[in-house]
Amino acid sequence: MTRLIAAALREHGEVVLAKTTGSQPVLILPDGTERAIPRAGPPSLLEQKRLLRLAARLGARTLVAEMMSIRPESLAVESRRLLKPGLVAVTNVRLDHLDLMGRTRAEIAASLAAAFPDGGEVLFPAEERDSVFDRAAGERGARLLPLPAVERSGGPAPALPYPEFEANVRLALGVARRLGVPEEVARRGMAGVKPDLGSLKIWRAEAGGPAQSVWLASAFAANDPVSSLEAVGRVLGSIPAREPRVVAVLNLREDRGDRSRQWLETLCQGRLAAFERLFVVGGHARPFVRIAAKSRAGGRPSVILLPGASPELITASAAGAAGDGGIVIGLGNMGGLGEGLVAYWSRIGRAHGH
Repeated sequence: MTRLIAAALREHGEVVLAKTTGSQPVLILPDGTERAIPRAGPPSLLEQKRLLRLAARLGARTLVAEMMSIRPESLAVESRRLLKPGLVAVTNVRLDHLDLMGRTRAEIAASLAAAFPDGGEVLFPAEERDSVFDRAAGERGARLLPLPAVERSGGPAPALPYPEFEANVRLALGVARRLGVPEEVARRGMAGVKPDLGSLKIWRAEAGGPAQSVWLASAFAANDPVSSLEAVGRVLGSIPAREPRVVAVLNLREDRGDRSRQWLETLCQGRLAAFERLFVVGGHARPFVRIAAKSRAGGRPSVILLPGASPELITASAAGAAGDGGIVIGLGNMGGLGEGLVAYWSRIGRAHGH
């Protein structure tokens, strides 16, 4: 969403510096070019101080930055002591980073509300509203601006070069509108945006042995199961295939045990039944498959362990299971094997829609 907002502002003639830390930490300079942010160690809030200095040096009139913090106390410092934004956009209230942000929706909402600016504005999709937001806004004199699901303008969604969640587009348009960008200008700018490495992507490729003509889709960066299953719906809705066989590659990160647990619960609750097979890779793959075997009495999907496999072998196994015309969807985490699979799929596939 950071990229969409920055693109809308640039199209309006604003001098804007943007920083996105989604799949890769990147600076988007006022001319639209990008510069990777080097990190010698773990991410540090000092990055935001350097970002402010760079914005001043470049003469930027607007700074669009993703907040780095996860813990609520750190979010409060980052927002109200360092960045001091006039406007904060909250994309969603989803159960993610449970060990740091809380294990219920209300706890997650409270953690996010720690970023609400003193006397500023807070935009968010109306369906994500929580009573915690109202209390936090009242305490800080912030103004809540929920954005309804149907745009009052009634205009069509911008023709983006990649699939995007409707709520994110709605939010980006809402931010641009609050910053004085006419909607037609914002839409024109967004239409030319360069997608993030982790954006939802779909390719057609020949893979497996013998080679099968399959669809490959990366939803690795959606992270939490709820967002990921929304992304799966977008993939299935955009691929012109009749009753395809659908399989998934679930990449688990060793440092995201809470997220692996969420995926296990999602599997055991039967919410992954749209997949015929689930290939599990990454840090927690072995215990995940072992626990899944004990907790489930058969049914879809069948769960298959692929320990230590390369992107080439993972793709060949998944493509063979999907069969000709089938769909392989990547889930879980972009880090580690997810990034390797995206790079490999980009090499062997042709982007859908191009």
